[in-house]
Amino acid sequence: MRHEIPKHWGKLKKISKLTEPELDELRFRVYSKLDFIDEKIIPEKTWLQSEILVKEIDIEDIDFVALTKHIKGSLWTNGLKKEGFKKVLNTSELIAIRKKRFDK
Repeated sequence: MRHEIPKHWGKLKKISKLTEPELDELRFRVYSKLDFIDEKIIPEKTWLQSEILVKEIDIEDIDFVALTKHIKGSLWTNGLKKEGFKKVLNTSELIAIRKKRFDK
């Protein structure tokens, strides 16, 4: 994520219509709520399995898939179910989960 946000900074600024300082503040707030995991702790076997899953879709997503597999989590994406990666949520599913958790 630390590498992805700067790559899309211009798009984020345009879509959000925030000033540079406002967007910087937002990035700081988001980062302060996250625990970043060093990719070096992910086993090589997990990287190889992840490469097989993403090679036909987007090889640049390998780190997201490897991390998701490593922490036994779920990934917010629309493309990997057909490749056999079962631990994915699309946007509608994510919204439903959020609504269920916060509407109690």
